[in-house]
Amino acid sequence: MPDAVNGRSDGAATSRSPGQHTRRYDTSRRRAAAAQTRSRILDTARRLFLSQGYAATTVAAIARGAAVSPDTVYTVVGRKPAMFRELIELALSGTDQPVPGTQRDYVARMLAEDDARRKLAIYAHAVTAIQGRLAPLFLVLRDAAALDTDLRDLWEEITERRAENMRRLAADLASTGATRTDLTVEEIADIVWTMNSSEYYSMLVTDRGWTPDRFSNWLHDAWCRLLLSDPTHPV
Repeated sequence: MPDAVNGRSDGAATSRSPGQHTRRYDTSRRRAAAAQTRSRILDTARRLFLSQGYAATTVAAIARGAAVSPDTVYTVVGRKPAMFRELIELALSGTDQPVPGTQRDYVARMLAEDDARRKLAIYAHAVTAIQGRLAPLFLVLRDAAALDTDLRDLWEEITERRAENMRRLAADLASTGATRTDLTVEEIADIVWTMNSSEYYSMLVTDRGWTPDRFSNWLHDAWCRLLLSDPTHPV
């Protein structure tokens, strides 16, 4: 009787060849191994950058720590500036891939929220989570940017990105009609920009021992008092 699918009577046509299964399996396994290697290199680079500083950390040391060759480091991630950029972007996104600021989950939730206090609550929580990952790296970047041209460019790029993102946030807050009338959008952006910084987080959480929850609650309360015409309106 002919096969119902392909009209052939030989059973071999109804199944994929063994080679197809093997190639698919091998490809999947190679991708997983490559992802693990990349993650191991980046984890090692982060640890060394934080413990030794940017200048003292070499690609050779990163390779040894990740149990790969220097050529593998260059092939999988790139040179030191590329590695550091990748670590910054991953810290900002909170995922294993860089995510543009406008596409992050908390931004969508803020834009969907009508109440200014709730917008600020979402953002205070997000800033605290981001800085827990980012602040140590960003302080290394700040210090290294004074001596390394590539990192100076990265520092300036991220600084401008932050400023532009704050202008968007300030405009969104102002659109609710709840912000103080004596503050311009630029002033609101500048206030938030200074208080969401790695330096601010590090001074209170790292240096003064505040818990992340305390810091998040403080940011929310401070922004409401500084920016809103009625800071006591309940969330």
